[in-house]
Amino acid sequence: MFVALSSFTIANGMVEEVREAFRQRPHMVDSAPGFVGMEVMSPTTDSAEIWLLTRWSDAASFHDWHRGHEYHEIHKGIPKGLKLVPGSATLRYFEVFAD
Repeated sequence: MFVALSSFTIANGMVEEVREAFRQRPHMVDSAPGFVGMEVMSPTTDSAEIWLLTRWSDAASFHDWHRGHEYHEIHKGIPKGLKLVPGSATLRYFEVFAD
């Protein structure tokens, strides 16, 4: 299994708007080939820090989705006016080798 873990920190107090956008997400990724699941979370110590973990059957499936039209389409749901802490956005990849 392949995991993509992205994170960012909200700079301008729009935490609830971002959380609601994720709650109301269009679920387009759910039918993507190789998609297994997703969780969106925040550390209990900082609600402005958002972590998005997606699980995939393989890296190629994730990269195909990430380059695709639907990936860019769903990002239109980002709340207008959202500002991030500069340099806070990260994307890391993991190989799951035991569960």
